[in-house]
Amino acid sequence: MQDKSNTTSPRAETLSIVIPAYQEERYIGALLEKVIAVDLRPLGLGKEILVVDDGSRDRTAEIAGQYPEVTVYRKPKNEGKGSAVQAGIRMATGNYIMIQDADLEYDPEDYLPMLRALIAGKLDAVYGSRYMKYPKRGKLINFVSSKHTGQSLFAYGGGQSLSLAALLTTGHYISDTVTALKLFRSELIRPIELVTRGFELDHEITAKILARGARLQEVPIRYYPRTKAEGKKIGARDWVIALKTFWRFSRTGA
Repeated sequence: MQDKSNTTSPRAETLSIVIPAYQEERYIGALLEKVIAVDLRPLGLGKEILVVDDGSRDRTAEIAGQYPEVTVYRKPKNEGKGSAVQAGIRMATGNYIMIQDADLEYDPEDYLPMLRALIAGKLDAVYGSRYMKYPKRGKLINFVSSKHTGQSLFAYGGGQSLSLAALLTTGHYISDTVTALKLFRSELIRPIELVTRGFELDHEITAKILARGARLQEVPIRYYPRTKAEGKKIGARDWVIALKTFWRFSRTGA
């Protein structure tokens, strides 16, 4: 582990940004430059950037380690995105924790509206939604018309079907259950015992916080989808696991 300084001087409150990364040498440098550039000073926040390298065999950790604003933890072997996120949450020292994928599908500038919503609305969690293109036109319109250019029909349909799965199992409709921009108050997410180790951690977290009565809101965000050839890792098997995960954790939260 390399302990390095935050991107701003210490403040009363801090946002910890947890970035799980596996084989992302192509994108990690550009992403970190964008994360570092986000100015949280208008919100009175400092910034802690944590990259958890999940046993990559490429230069992901080496590239991330070139940024003095970033703390890098390199896991000795690949154990899954969920395992990397869990490690990042344990490392985080901030008042708020943002989980951000290591690719360039999401824009770190969207931290700002998410943080504003969390703080002003006295919420426990905020999810950045790719599928709220028309926030004033209702859930049905967004459900059927929020596919992004360049996004595969399979990926779009799979995501929308998981919104229905969330509704059926948790009683809450979430337009984007697998978003890679999730923001939490630390006191909500840190005490939860998380056990899944793959992409299904997204659904374990959602089910468990809702079972605990967390106040969750979605905020529209930008999205720039990439293909399998560009490194997209989630697939059909993960969809099946997601359904099982919602069912497993939605009732008791345990």
